[in-house]
Amino acid sequence: MDKDILEKIITDKIQDADIAFVGDDCNLKLSVTSNQFSGVPIIQQHRMILNLLKDNFESGELHALSLETHSKE
Repeated sequence: MDKDILEKIITDKIQDADIAFVGDDCNLKLSVTSNQFSGVPIIQQHRMILNLLKDNFESGELHALSLETHSKE
């Protein structure tokens, strides 16, 4: 899946998200930093991102993703 598309999907809903990619399509690591994560447990942060990408996983466009989330604070 194109990294630009992933970034757009996330930033459309989390406007202040800073996104970094490491690796390739087979071993992609995504790091997302946002003020919206402040005070939110990590599991909920991950669910926020994974819910945005749900359709991409279901369609098979995206099949593996390592995720890190961080608050900007």
